[in-house]
Amino acid sequence: MNIADLNINERPQWCPGCGNFGILMGIKSSLAELGLEQKDIVVVSGIGCNSKLPHYLNTYGYEGLHGRTLPLASGIKISNRKLTVIALSGDGDGYGEGAQHFTHICRRNYDMTYLVHNNQIYGLTTGQASPTTQKGQKTKSTPFGVLETQYNPIANAIINGATYVARTFAGDMNHMKEMIKGAIKHKGFSLVDIFQPCVTFNKLNTYQWFQEKVYKLSETDYRPDDFHKAIEKAYEDVWTDYKKLPIGVFYKVDKPTYEGELPQLKENELVGQEITNIKIDHLVKEFM
Repeated sequence: MNIADLNINERPQWCPGCGNFGILMGIKSSLAELGLEQKDIVVVSGIGCNSKLPHYLNTYGYEGLHGRTLPLASGIKISNRKLTVIALSGDGDGYGEGAQHFTHICRRNYDMTYLVHNNQIYGLTTGQASPTTQKGQKTKSTPFGVLETQYNPIANAIINGATYVARTFAGDMNHMKEMIKGAIKHKGFSLVDIFQPCVTFNKLNTYQWFQEKVYKLSETDYRPDDFHKAIEKAYEDVWTDYKKLPIGVFYKVDKPTYEGELPQLKENELVGQEITNIKIDHLVKEFM
């Protein structure tokens, strides 16, 4: 498979300059370089600007309800572990409406990849504050500035049990591609939080703003195998008043996956199990 195989005729309906264009290309490049087959890939999304991405990618796709991306993706993975399952959310969809699912998916450690398009604003609904909007920032819903503490997805993922936790920037294609590839190859739940500038509704966190502040963990002596140091690194941007934003792999560890420990799946995938001998007439009558 190459990138051209993943292209479709439909034209993406995003604002010119949107970071989602870069993320779409990053996903295509990653899938092509990993040598995966289109029939073995499922991309699941919720609601938001990013959620249209499965429509622009020539693989299997599912666009679900707002904040319910991860339950859908995990159900697909349990049904057929041979599939490469990639879940997509925005910061509102994933860290707002879907925060409870995010917490428990992390601790269960399904073998799937979660890419969050973090533009630090509600872009689809035209510019309200999201969980990752910086404190003090003025938006349509916070005309006097955000009062809440900014949500920290990296720290939350590590604390709750995710086994591959990374962050990247949509303006750095090569770095983003490597983070996504690493997440897909990892055996366990992988979060890649992606700084994705919203050029229309977020005038603070621009491409230039990120370019001046991000630095790569791979270019330092940092190692992502220490839980406590990973938590400390996850808060570095807060401590420096967002003057230094580390990107790269914060934490990586190997642990058994949830679906790998299900006794029902030891001999065969759920989709391959015989069901003709299962009778549900009594259940149908009970609920009629």
